[in-house]
Amino acid sequence: MIQASNVTLRIGKKALFEDVNIKFTEGNCYGLIGANGAGKSTFLKILSGALETTNGEVIITPGQRLSVLEQDHFKYDSHNVMDVVIMGNARLYEIMKEKDAIYAKEDFTDEDGIRASELEAEFAEMDGWDAETNAAMLLNGLGIATDLHYSTMSDLDGNEKVKVLLAKALFGNPDILLLDEPTNHLDLDAIAWLEDFLIDFENTVIVVSHDRYFLNKVCTHIADIDYGKIQLYAGNYDFWFESSQLLIKQMKEANKKKEEKIKELQEFISRFSANASKSKQATSRKKALEKIELDEIKPSSRKYPYIDFRPDREIGNEVLFVENVSKTINGEKVLDGISFNVGHDDKIAFVGSNELAKTTLFKILVGELEPDEGTVKWGVTTSQAYFPKDNTEEFDNDLTIVDWLTGYSPVKDVTYVRGFLGRMLFAGEDGVKKVRVLSGGEKVRCLLSKMMISGANCLILDEPTNHLDMESITALNNGLIKFKGVELFSCHDHQFVQTTANRIMEILPDGSLVDKITTYDEYLASDEMARKRTIYTAKKEEDEN
Repeated sequence: MIQASNVTLRIGKKALFEDVNIKFTEGNCYGLIGANGAGKSTFLKILSGALETTNGEVIITPGQRLSVLEQDHFKYDSHNVMDVVIMGNARLYEIMKEKDAIYAKEDFTDEDGIRASELEAEFAEMDGWDAETNAAMLLNGLGIATDLHYSTMSDLDGNEKVKVLLAKALFGNPDILLLDEPTNHLDLDAIAWLEDFLIDFENTVIVVSHDRYFLNKVCTHIADIDYGKIQLYAGNYDFWFESSQLLIKQMKEANKKKEEKIKELQEFISRFSANASKSKQATSRKKALEKIELDEIKPSSRKYPYIDFRPDREIGNEVLFVENVSKTINGEKVLDGISFNVGHDDKIAFVGSNELAKTTLFKILVGELEPDEGTVKWGVTTSQAYFPKDNTEEFDNDLTIVDWLTGYSPVKDVTYVRGFLGRMLFAGEDGVKKVRVLSGGEKVRCLLSKMMISGANCLILDEPTNHLDMESITALNNGLIKFKGVELFSCHDHQFVQTTANRIMEILPDGSLVDKITTYDEYLASDEMARKRTIYTAKKEEDEN
């Protein structure tokens, strides 16, 4: 059990949290939600002890071990992968290192023997003999190949490091598990594995995530942060949304009835307060009026952008023809003879564990890269807008937001441009902020403004939900559902893919393509996909042997 008791945190004069009281109990998974800036990550730091409160305290059941998903991907670059995972149980790792140091001594003493015996007993009690096996199971489940388990962390790419740090947090069956955006940078297979792990996990989990499907799958409760308070709801994300909306609706309806009653009483008092025969009744109604109190309904701190992609021209029947495209990056063949045609009603989700392959394909489609082999041809009625996964170069300048977007606008009018920025929650003085200093989420909203203002009828989006809050993801999701054009996109948000795509393309690890006209859920459940995965795995094992 972990509990916040009268927790207050002030930053300057602003109270981020005020007298928060909440208890997280064993056997439950709590989704911590709230608008950007509400303090979700900050509250996790308070619970973990990494951040001191202004008032109040955090209480943890004595003897329970707390584990946190770390965010510094370079912290363990000098260590090997297996050691990093086992560090998740700090005491077990200390025992292992102390044992190794004792046994490495050339002048092994009786005292060393006694100490080694004590360590061995504690090691066995902590299931130390199975530590590497258990760590390997976590790594394999998250998609870290066995041949990387004893590699140095610095040899891994960014996504692999994220998975190792997640395995470290999960290792050793912690009593309390704090996870801040655990699905970020995970492929869909790794997310599915994590969902199953957390569903079966019997201790306490508190997780921050913008993935609605993930929260629906794993959460037993939702802790909603709004205006410095935390309200606890039993149920998953969808249940919270319905319950919170119902509560607001009921309060508004109750207030409406009270307002009608107030008006009725006021009219009676106004008419008959000077009438001697009605004076007692008027006095009675005055007392009744004084007792009526309207419920305080604070507007939520959540803000939803308005995302509406409107193509300037209707798209024709000939959209995109990709024939026998291959590409090798740094010696790895990420695309191998890929061919497909795109129709004017297609909304295609590109999935698969090879992130580089998807990004490479998108860059080839928009002309940023040339294929080693094959051709790409767009139809004459098409116009494309591209959302890159890495937007560093796009914002490496000293332009203001307004000037930056005006450069892409067909109408060079500040009022016109500010209209698009306003839809994306850039109001007033926000327009003169330099793009170089924008947050990750602000940069994404700028890029979406650029796509809207372009009037393109073909949208190519490479992981557009990264850095967005739940409200912006929902708005983008809805905007793409109603878009009257072609979409090619990659995304790790299950619900986003399921509700948007009508065609699924998976780039397999060998660079080949699986193409199905179906929903994402149907694709995952298909016998053909399971067969292809089995064939590929068997082939890979055969090649390795």
